Amino acid sequence: MTAPAPDRQLLAERAAQALYAPDRASQSLGMRILAIAPLDCTVTMTVRADMTNGHAICHGGIIFTLADSAFAFACNSEGEATVAASASIDFLAAAREGDELTARARELWRGGRSGIYEVTVRNQAGATIALFRGRSHRIGSRPSNTQDSP
Repeated sequence: MTAPAPDRQLLAERAAQALYAPDRASQSLGMRILAIAPLDCTVTMTVRADMTNGHAICHGGIIFTLADSAFAFACNSEGEATVAASASIDFLAAAREGDELTARARELWRGGRSGIYEVTVRNQAGATIALFRGRSHRIGSRPSNTQDSP
């Protein structure tokens, strides 16, 4: 993969910052953006005790939320307001308290105002925990805080 043009990379960084700053859900779960590039984002989170279910494993909704957040940052990385139109997830292995989960979202296809993204969630050992697929829908133009500065 070739490196993105500097202006596209800067736009992706600004868009991620603009989306993350008011995102109380991702912040409250301890999510951190590890890497952002146009149409590609990696987010990490440590599984806490309050994220586990009655089986002492990470609640599936928490894993879905991690994948959904990576998806959101990736599909908004070009500065256009974009939301999820649909999403699904396959849980492949359990995550436990203390696990460091990493979700990487990448665009697979785009047509018109829609896109398809794939998100792979892995633990600290590199084991695949879940596979998520989301369909995005662009709803507007760039937020003012992602515009180029004078």
